[in-house]
Amino acid sequence: MSGKRSLAFVALAALLAAGAASPFSDESIALPPPRHSGTLSVEAAMYQRSTLRNYAAEPLTLDEMGQLLWAAQGRSASGRRTAPSAGALYPLEVHALVGDVSGLSPGLYRYQPAEHRIALVTSDDLRKPLAAAAVAQNWIAEAPVVFVISAVYSRTEKKYGERTHRYVHIEVGHAAQNLLLQAVALGLGGGEAGAFRDEELRRLLRLPADEAPLYILPVGKPRS
Repeated sequence: MSGKRSLAFVALAALLAAGAASPFSDESIALPPPRHSGTLSVEAAMYQRSTLRNYAAEPLTLDEMGQLLWAAQGRSASGRRTAPSAGALYPLEVHALVGDVSGLSPGLYRYQPAEHRIALVTSDDLRKPLAAAAVAQNWIAEAPVVFVISAVYSRTEKKYGERTHRYVHIEVGHAAQNLLLQAVALGLGGGEAGAFRDEELRRLLRLPADEAPLYILPVGKPRS
């Protein structure tokens, strides 16, 4: 086995040992290409945005889910991410807890920004356990998709040291606002939850020890 190939297998083994989804998983699913223009202006999306906690019992489409993931952490025209990141170190990870998306089985998925794909972590519908971990905020489980943003602080810490937490928490705000405004532009709505039991949520999402959950963002169609 060549040196480069050997190193690749070592890196993959480390990822699997840490509990991360394999980038070579057979369960990795390509998302529809993201759209880079729409019919609603940024100004209108900001004006119309409000927290939504009552969701219609209607599915999202795979296109809508992919667009939301792209808005949070996808690639921009520069080849970097849609949300600013201190030092372009990208500590954030985005997870989608899917309950009702047309053409997609329920389960926990991890977004792969470089390829604009999702990797299946588990086929369990985790929305109700997530709501329980979020101190019984049961409205969360009504959304067809719940996004959770987590962070690997060490990616930023290697350059910014004691300012790491400040920079990472600023960044998660950027990513969350992108996702919420994109939801409005799609005719959807989103909610926000920061109250949860950290270790319980970490276990639920199968996160490695160095990755921390930061923000819960349920999204769906407004109830009439």
